[in-house]
Amino acid sequence: MITKKQQLVLPVSKVDDEITNSSNLSVNKILVSCDERVKMMIAHAIPTRTDKEERNPTLVRKNANHASERVGQRLRSLRKARRLSIRALAEQSNLSVNTLSLIENGKTSPSVNTLSLLAQSLDVPITSFFEHEEHKRRVVYQRVGERKQIVFSQGQMEKLNEGLPHIGSEPFITRLELGANSGKTPIVFPGREFIYCLEGHITYTIEGELYPLAPGDSLIFDAYTPHTWRNTANTVSCALLVLCPEDTLEDSPERYFMPLDQTRR
Repeated sequence: MITKKQQLVLPVSKVDDEITNSSNLSVNKILVSCDERVKMMIAHAIPTRTDKEERNPTLVRKNANHASERVGQRLRSLRKARRLSIRALAEQSNLSVNTLSLIENGKTSPSVNTLSLLAQSLDVPITSFFEHEEHKRRVVYQRVGERKQIVFSQGQMEKLNEGLPHIGSEPFITRLELGANSGKTPIVFPGREFIYCLEGHITYTIEGELYPLAPGDSLIFDAYTPHTWRNTANTVSCALLVLCPEDTLEDSPERYFMPLDQTRR
C-alpha cells in the first residue's frame, strides 16, 4: 500500500511525457496512459466508472463534470499562486483567454495536450492538476494593519478577503487622497460596484448624473455604465468598496476602480 508521503515523491516526468503524446485525450480518459502508482494519486480526482454508472449515463456525465470542475479549481489555484492573470497565462501557454476561462469554471474538459501546455507554463508536473487542495480557508480574520495594501496613484486599497477562495466579489477599504479622481476617461467593466462612504465626501458621475456620497451614504450600480469618481472633500476620504466583476480575466482589482492608464503610473 502506498502511503500519502510516498505518493508525494512519485516520479511523474515519464508519465508527463507519455500522456502529452496523447493530445486527443480528455481529462476523464487520462488514467489510460498512467501507470498504477499515478492512478492511485489521481483516483480521488477522477472516479472510475462503477457498475451503477454503467447503467446510468447521467451519473457518468455528472462525475465527468465534477472532475472537470476540480481540475478547473486546481488550475485557478496554481495560476493565482503565481500571481498570473488569465490573460497572462493565456499568452504564456498559447491558449485563448476564453479557453482558460471555460476550464477554470468547469465548463469544458481540457485535453492532455492543453494540460501539458499549462503545466509547462506554470512549471508544474501535469499530475498537479489532479491533486487535492487541502485545508482551504473558510474564515479570514484580519486585525488593523494586517491587511494586504494595494497602492495606486490616487490612494490605496486594503483587501478584506485575502486568503479565501474566489467568491465572485472583492471587498476593499479604499482611501482617496485629497483631490483624488478617476480622471477624464470613464471606467467601464462587466459587473457591479457597491460603495459605502465612511469618511469625507465622494462624488460619482454616472451617465452625466452626479451622486454625492457623505458618511453613511451608499451607491450600487451596473459598472458597465460609464462612470467616474472624485474625492470632493478637503481631506482624505474613505469608503467600503465592493467590486463584483462578471469575469476574472483581469485579476488586478484597481483595474476596475481606475482607468488602465492611471493604474500603471
